[in-house]
Amino acid sequence: MLSVRIIVLFLSLSSVLLAQGTVNRKVAVTMDDLPLQRIEKFSTEKLYGITAKIIEKIKLVNAPVVGFVNGVKLQTEGKYDESKIDLLKMWLNAGLTLGNHTYAHKSANAVPVKEYEEDILKGEAVLKETVENGGAELIYFRHPYLQTGRSLEVKNEIDNFLKDHNYIIVPVTIDNSEWIFASAYDKAVDSNSTGMMKKIGDEYLRYMKAKLDYWESQSNALFGRNINHILLIHANTLNSEYYDQLCGIIKDSGYKFISVDEALSDPAYKSEDNFKGAGGISWIHRWAITQKKGKEFFGNEPVAPDFIMKYAGVESE
Repeated sequence: MLSVRIIVLFLSLSSVLLAQGTVNRKVAVTMDDLPLQRIEKFSTEKLYGITAKIIEKIKLVNAPVVGFVNGVKLQTEGKYDESKIDLLKMWLNAGLTLGNHTYAHKSANAVPVKEYEEDILKGEAVLKETVENGGAELIYFRHPYLQTGRSLEVKNEIDNFLKDHNYIIVPVTIDNSEWIFASAYDKAVDSNSTGMMKKIGDEYLRYMKAKLDYWESQSNALFGRNINHILLIHANTLNSEYYDQLCGIIKDSGYKFISVDEALSDPAYKSEDNFKGAGGISWIHRWAITQKKGKEFFGNEPVAPDFIMKYAGVESE
């Protein structure tokens, strides 16, 4: 009798493990604000060093990444700077993909449609030539602040404009406030506070793990399954140090890294999106709002710790 119970227990456990193994856990990684956040803070030598470190970590993880470029960051005193354009060539030479993040990082919620569209085209000025000279195509676009317009008319106009110019909009499902940690980290670096740098880095990893779990649960709540995700982070000093550790946490959570194209092949990305709010939020919540989910659906999202917010000089989330 005991042996029968052991066999039944074993079969039950095996069934659970098998079911867990069939859970879809795939994520595409995107980095915004290339060549680098707060680029004006750094010397040319430092820019090369930080960029090389980010690319080294990306290659170590061996997963595809799309980096979204702001054209204004390729300039020094209003003129295009070859040393900054060379930073993009480092990405391309490493086999990585670049996309358009507009020229000046203007919000579609804050400027007229015409001005926003001009900023998209201005973002191509050097980027498109650089990408094509590297043997690739410029096809991906990311909205600054994840803001797409305060009316459906504006949103649809921009969508059509981007389609006419052969762009694919890259949404975000794993949204987060990583930029706050990055700002705090830069401050700690400037202060040569190694203790605070480590404290921020450790907290960043814990926070991102919590966000990963949160968006998985939100996907399950909305779709009844875990969709192919798209993660947003930024090119910055923080990720030059912690990107590989972040990816280690993602892998340990059972996730496989995929391309943006594979992520977008998930039918979830064809969901209706009528969001026209002020914020730049995850597409999971945009779809949920379109489906008129109640307030209870949106609760319990992890936030950055107060000490990080205060150190970075940012108001509470």
